[in-house]
Amino acid sequence: MHHNHAERASSAAASLAATSAIGQSDEPCIEFVDAAVQRNGRTVWSQGSFSIPSRSVTAIVGTNGTGKTTMLKTELGLVPLSHGKVHVLGCRAGQANGRIGYVPQSYSSEMDSSITVAQSVLLGLTGTSFGIHMTSRSQMHACCEAMEFTGILDRSQMRLSELSGGQRQRVAIAQALVGDPSLLMLDEPLANLDLASQKATVQVLSRLNSELGMTIQIVAHDLNMLLPMLTGAVYLLDGHPHYAAMGDVLDAELLTHLYGTNVQVVTTPQGDMFVTPHAKMKTDEVAKESSA
Repeated sequence: MHHNHAERASSAAASLAATSAIGQSDEPCIEFVDAAVQRNGRTVWSQGSFSIPSRSVTAIVGTNGTGKTTMLKTELGLVPLSHGKVHVLGCRAGQANGRIGYVPQSYSSEMDSSITVAQSVLLGLTGTSFGIHMTSRSQMHACCEAMEFTGILDRSQMRLSELSGGQRQRVAIAQALVGDPSLLMLDEPLANLDLASQKATVQVLSRLNSELGMTIQIVAHDLNMLLPMLTGAVYLLDGHPHYAAMGDVLDAELLTHLYGTNVQVVTTPQGDMFVTPHAKMKTDEVAKESSA
């Protein structure tokens, strides 16, 4: 039985990989050229010039109010630029949204909790929950593949109201995944999830990138859970967005400036890295205990 489940998961991954690879290239996935955004006459951020590689996993980080969600909405063409250009998947922002999967932070609160998991995932193809829709065999097949990949196929007939927060988050990812996007955007996908649910969500996202080659962009407040799969980050600092590879972002001085509090980057004996406030004090305490 477990063997069949593994075979189905492998088959779903292979099928999704074949379709999501279409349109993927070595060209940058996202390009900003001197981009700026204003809201109510106030500049949110400006002088954004960078490119994000295809098949990368990028975090968007910064303190509250710096415009992280605004950046996603700008890339989707939902917030107009006051200056410059933004290209996504080779097109002007907003023109390639059919190839983008988007998971808003408000998914759980805005979704009708009385519909089933399968109905919710199908919305990624039909776009509306109103009325009766004829569902084609190919749509149901795509829906089942997305649910299989995200580990919720066995809950397909359950209502969203019966699911945990972590399971709902995976439904949201399946809904964004069902249209075979080249780019997946998620706004704070780990917020309000317990540790086990965070790990399960990160595992799905990691597989989407490693097995399907999908480009992923994540608005995040806490980097630690995402660090093993991140390739780079856009950080909003002093009113300007910058992009850098993770090796350059994981700098204590930069992160201290970014978050406005003393931050250290710690490497464990196993080689794992994590970001923590006052880490120096903690490591000193560990050293004292080990020498005692």
